[in-house]
Amino acid sequence: MTEHTAPDADVIALAGRLFEAARTGDTAQLAAHLDAGVPVDLTNDRGDTLLMLAAYHAHADTVTALLERGAEPDRANDRAQTPLAGAVFKGAVDVIDALLAHGADPTAGAPSALEAAQIFGKHELVARLTAPR
Repeated sequence: MTEHTAPDADVIALAGRLFEAARTGDTAQLAAHLDAGVPVDLTNDRGDTLLMLAAYHAHADTVTALLERGAEPDRANDRAQTPLAGAVFKGAVDVIDALLAHGADPTAGAPSALEAAQIFGKHELVARLTAPR
């Protein structure tokens, strides 16, 4: 029988700081912790990765730093949303470009980034998502 223990309070506090750093675009703090061994695809209780939070909050430099450290560009959260779809929803063109440059799939997720752009009538983003790479 496996015994379950409560997560360490310091670990929980660190994770909270890292998710906040992703939301606010504190690239230096995130990079330092990731370079020290924090998993790049760390998720919160909703399945949001650091990349999802940085993308949704339109922090292109942070998105790029996460992708350069191996973040999965198409990893969906618990609602099947991808970082690219979040960036499309926000209209964050520089984040969209960074994700596409690192292999994000415009058709991943539900709704996908491409579907989201179509639903919201963002024709310029539809063109960007369907352009040859």
